[in-house]
Amino acid sequence: MRSLFLTLLFAAPALAQELPVVQLNAGMHLIRAEVAADYSSRGRGLMHRKSLGANAGMLFVFDGAAIHCMWMKNTYLPLSVAFLDEQGAIINIADMQPHSEQSHCATRPSVYALEMAQGWFAQRGIKPGTKLGGLEKLPK
Repeated sequence: MRSLFLTLLFAAPALAQELPVVQLNAGMHLIRAEVAADYSSRGRGLMHRKSLGANAGMLFVFDGAAIHCMWMKNTYLPLSVAFLDEQGAIINIADMQPHSEQSHCATRPSVYALEMAQGWFAQRGIKPGTKLGGLEKLPK
């Protein structure tokens, strides 16, 4: 019984975090993005993570264009979020603080949101209007 409990204890976090991955790019900058495309994975997002790779992030794929918002409940890492339109162009970018329940919203209807380590976009000069490549690789 104890071994079953330990197996489940250590397997559960790994199973909860296995999401499809897509490679995106912002110009010459490559991004390895986990894809959160359903209600459950979008709701969990990057919660409870203690680290994030140098060019790693999470791409949230929404069911339709709307004013989507993000928050940081149960999220340990400071993040920046870029909201994207249907063509993959960045609408706006917001910095978010760990454990904050403050909403950060798209300034116009978005279909995607990309969370990266806080400052990732600014450090690379990536601003609203920049178009991300690789979204065409997403499963339909």
